Amino acid sequence: MKPVTVPIALAALAFTAPHAAAQVENMGPKAATYITDADVKKVNALPGVDRQIVSVDIGKLNEAVGIVHRGKLAPRAPGAAPAAAAAPAGGAAPAPCGLPASAAVGSTNGTGISHDHQTETYIIVSGSGTLVTGGQIAAGRKSAPDSPVTTTLNGPSCSGAIVGEGVVQKVVNVGDIIIIPAGVAHGWVEIPDHVDYLTVRPDPDRVLKPYVHPVLQKK
Repeated sequence: MKPVTVPIALAALAFTAPHAAAQVENMGPKAATYITDADVKKVNALPGVDRQIVSVDIGKLNEAVGIVHRGKLAPRAPGAAPAAAAAPAGGAAPAPCGLPASAAVGSTNGTGISHDHQTETYIIVSGSGTLVTGGQIAAGRKSAPDSPVTTTLNGPSCSGAIVGEGVVQKVVNVGDIIIIPAGVAHGWVEIPDHVDYLTVRPDPDRVLKPYVHPVLQKK
């Protein structure tokens, strides 16, 4: 009997090659949307910090998945004023939100953000850092209606210094999972080298439209 090793191997290649070359397809509420480890790494290798991978209509709500890369971050000196949000080119200054700037004086919780509607789940996949959650935003600025934060990532949000009671600073490492409800302030106060994390973002108010990152779109 002739050996069948080669034909079987060729058949396996013929079966796997199309799958290896496939791109992400947003399947909507009627089928599963698949995102491979290679897809995640491809997006995470791109410039930037927060990159949405997909936003999928799952029926009663949308759900988004992204990958975030943050580089080294030293703690902010006590009493240092938080950086003001920059105005878009040719546009008006961002609208204020949160507590007044005087409430941020002396804060050692760094800067962060809160989202009006969107809960986030973080899954740490690389590196570590000190995550800050809770409290309130002070000296805040609203995300512009046409900014990527509002339209693609998190919906309407408020960024500024994190202050007040109920603040938690916690070191997180690979494998840790953090659930941050909508409206809860959060940010990073220290990152020794880097931290990468997957984000899972339910969107009950359908603020974000169905989306696939351009580098993963089917040709």
